[in-house]
Amino acid sequence: MPENYDPSLFERPSVTVDVVIFSLVEDDLRALLVKRESPPFAGMWALPGTFVRLDESLADTAVRALTNKTGVRDVYTEQLYTFGRPDRDPRARVITVAYFALIPYDSVVQQTEGETTEWFSLTQLPDLAFDHAEILAYALTRLRYKLEYTAVGFQLLPDVFTLSELQKAYEIILDEKLDKRNFRRKILTADILEETGEKKKEGEGRPAKLYRYRKDAIAEVKTRRLFP
Repeated sequence: MPENYDPSLFERPSVTVDVVIFSLVEDDLRALLVKRESPPFAGMWALPGTFVRLDESLADTAVRALTNKTGVRDVYTEQLYTFGRPDRDPRARVITVAYFALIPYDSVVQQTEGETTEWFSLTQLPDLAFDHAEILAYALTRLRYKLEYTAVGFQLLPDVFTLSELQKAYEIILDEKLDKRNFRRKILTADILEETGEKKKEGEGRPAKLYRYRKDAIAEVKTRRLFP
């Protein structure tokens, strides 16, 4: 440290990481919330989050918050935005870096003991602590936008799926009905799926082919706009 540098001359706000955790639960897009047990906003629901430690990166903090609440580590996470309104936390000056994560619901294996957590439908959200309603809304907008030109939607699905299951996932996230023929044409011509060679019985019709996302298809996705 330079001899003429005195860190005490500068104000140092606290830094937190809050994570919006999305999953598809019973044909519904939901977010995991935690009920706060202590002030401020005791008894209110909030996004999973934690203060950043001096010896860890922001990404590591996000993974820690995510793992503590879901037991899942190796999932899709992305830094969303930094929220720093001076009065966002009544305790002190706190800046939060928001992330969002996409988790297949069947991979959630545990939740932190002693905390009340619940998956809430995005259409039935409770009042949220701090500015977490703003953060969650921002994350949903980002997710829907990324569906148009990336393959993030596959992160919410199991490893193998039918085209009907894939379309339903997109419709749930986008909150709109998609034309079946047009959807399948765009997905299949994008060359981002591969057949597994297996089939799955769906309803009264013929068994449907099972597909998986091509892990090497990142370049193809970036060159195409999947949905207008």
